[in-house]
Amino acid sequence: MAAELWIVRHGPTDWSRSGRHTSVTDLPLLPESEDDARALADRLADIDPVLVLTSPRLRARRTAELAGFADAEVDPDLAEWAYGDYEGITTPEIRESVPGWTIWSHPCPGGESADEVGERLDRVVARARAADGPVLAFAHGHSLRVLTARWLGLPVAEGRLFRLDTATVSLLGQEREQAVVVRWNS
Repeated sequence: MAAELWIVRHGPTDWSRSGRHTSVTDLPLLPESEDDARALADRLADIDPVLVLTSPRLRARRTAELAGFADAEVDPDLAEWAYGDYEGITTPEIRESVPGWTIWSHPCPGGESADEVGERLDRVVARARAADGPVLAFAHGHSLRVLTARWLGLPVAEGRLFRLDTATVSLLGQEREQAVVVRWNS
C-alpha cells in the first residue's frame, strides 16, 4: 500500500484569528471553533488510520478529540514552529523592526531554526511512510506546511507555497512512487 498521510490543522483560536504567532502558548479553541472541529468527524469518517498523531498543544489535541480521535498519540515532533521572541506578535509588528520578515526567510530570535523544524518533521514523514496504512496527524499551520514540503522532498522554506487554513483536511500520498499532494486545504 502506498503511504498516505492525512493532515488536519486545528480549529481557530483567538490568536490564529488575529494573526498572532502561536507556538508554545497553549491556547484553547474558540468556543465556536469546537463546532468546526466536530464537523471534521464526518470528513474523516471513511479513513481507517493505523496511526493517529497529534501535537502536544491543547488546540490540536482538542481538535483531534472532537473529530473522534481522542486516543491520538501525542508526538512532540508535530508541535508548531517555536517562534521565540516573536511569540504572540503579528507579522506586521515584526516587520516594524525587521522589514520583509517571513518565517520562511528570516530567523526567529530565541526560537527554532528552519533546519531544526525540518528535522522534527522529517521524523514524522518517516513514521508515516513506515506505517502499514493511513496515518492521520493533527497539528498547526506552519508545522504542517513544513511537513508537506518535507513529504515532497522540498526544502523547509518551500512550505511558503502551501497556504493552510484552520480546521482543514489535506492528504499527502504517492503516485507511481512519487510523493504528491492528493488533496489540499479542504
